[in-house]
Amino acid sequence: MDTPEALTHPALAGAAHGFLGRRGGVSQGLHAGLNVSYSEDDPAHTAENRRRAGEAVLPVARLLTCYQIHSPDVVTVTAPWDDADRPKADALVTNQRGLLLGVLTADCAPVLFHDPHAGVIGAAHAGWKGAIGGVTDRTIEAMEALGANRAQIAAVVGPCIAQKSYEVDAGFEARFTAEDADNARFFKAGRAGHGWFDLEGYVAARLAAFGVGSVGMLGEDTYSQAERFYSFRRSTHAGEAGYGRQISLIGLR
Repeated sequence: MDTPEALTHPALAGAAHGFLGRRGGVSQGLHAGLNVSYSEDDPAHTAENRRRAGEAVLPVARLLTCYQIHSPDVVTVTAPWDDADRPKADALVTNQRGLLLGVLTADCAPVLFHDPHAGVIGAAHAGWKGAIGGVTDRTIEAMEALGANRAQIAAVVGPCIAQKSYEVDAGFEARFTAEDADNARFFKAGRAGHGWFDLEGYVAARLAAFGVGSVGMLGEDTYSQAERFYSFRRSTHAGEAGYGRQISLIGLR
């Protein structure tokens, strides 16, 4: 049996964490591997994949995820819930041990947070809508409400679609430059009416601008690594009927 691949970053060394891909799971076909989404896959496969993901990062903890809606909304977790009752939001924070916070992605940027001094963690799903909408800002504020200090928070952006793989139209770019003209630096010119967007760089810069003490990036492109990661855009370009999702996890030891 393959073992799930859990990528880590030294900035988060004080917390149990891992950015997982598609290796080490039981799903078949289009979703082959460690697909953790219930939306298209066999529920039994998804449940087993989630179990394996949790075991790979913090075996004794209860894995919790949200019903993600590309929002800036954050849930402060005080007690576990059943998967069927997961709240609609795109980020989670907690200061409770025994809980493993997870976000699902398939090109969007997963961001994991830890304040080792306050014992507070967070996880955010930052697609372009959530990123420009402030999901990382709101996550930091929710952590502060639990006693964290943003200057002591480490945040790491995990595997997501890279600029070289993320072509967008002029209207997309205009949304970002209307918000802040300086956002033009996250776009590289392409064919007429199009450009290439650096989602990872944008999210990292937003974290730094909001005062996070340490910001890291894994620099892993989900689109170009079909054997390691699921990718919505790659599956769309291939005309496939569906796509899987990977998970990024963090918990207090």
